[in-house]
Order: sequence, then C-alpha cells, then structure tokens
Amino acid sequence: MRAFSIVEVLVGVALVGVLFVSLYTGFSSGFMVIEFARENLRATQVLQEKMETIRLYSWDQINSNGFIPTEFQAPFYAIGTNLDDGDDGITYNGVVLITNAPVSESYSNDLKLVKISLKWKTGRLEHTREVQTLVSRYGLQNYIY
Repeated sequence: MRAFSIVEVLVGVALVGVLFVSLYTGFSSGFMVIEFARENLRATQVLQEKMETIRLYSWDQINSNGFIPTEFQAPFYAIGTNLDDGDDGITYNGVVLITNAPVSESYSNDLKLVKISLKWKTGRLEHTREVQTLVSRYGLQNYIY
C-alpha cells in the first residue's frame, strides 16, 4: 500500500489554506471597491441634483440671502440596509456656497461662483466631493468637476 507522507499532507493543506485566504481576500476587497463606487455614484447624483436645482433659480433668487439653503443632507440606503436594526445607511452632508466670481473683467457683476461640497463617512473614513460652476445673469451652462 502506498499513502501520503505527513509532509505531503501538510504541504497540501497549506496550499489549500493559501488558496482559501487568497479567494476570501479577493472577494472582500472586490466588495469594498463596489461599495465605494456606489457611494461615489450617489455623491455624484446628489451634486448633480443640487446643480440642476440651482439652474432653475432666477438671478434674483440666487443673489438673495437665505433663499437657497446653505446646508443640506441626503440619505443613501444601499441594498441590504435594514432600517429596523438601526442601520441608517449613509448620510451625505452638503454645503452650498455662492460667492462673487473670481474674475476682474467688466462682466464680473453678472457672474456668481457656486460651489457645492459633499462629505460623508464610511466606517472611519471621511470622503469629500465638490463641484463648482459659474452662474451668469443669463443662465448656467457647464459644470467644472
């Protein structure tokens, strides 16, 4: 009869263990990348939504203090979020800042710089995204990411 020696068995078990740990690590890091991509996608959607809302405002509304809220919150309930267990998902905290345009040309009185910043926390990591654009008296055209 021929059998495996103890060394061969230990080498085989070690190889299977390394394979299992590698697969587990690969799947775990892949799921983290997907989760981070979802959070970034939601942040981009919130920024886009706020910019589109500002696009709807008139020049007088943009210039009036207090008409556009300077702070806002946007929730994100990912798939698998169980609200019954106290899991509130992710809350995006945003700030809208409207200032004079940083240009010195003659049309600078007809421009405003709009910056929207978004912050959220996942675990111990804080993330930040920002979008800014120039709004003219005659409308908003493009965003600068």
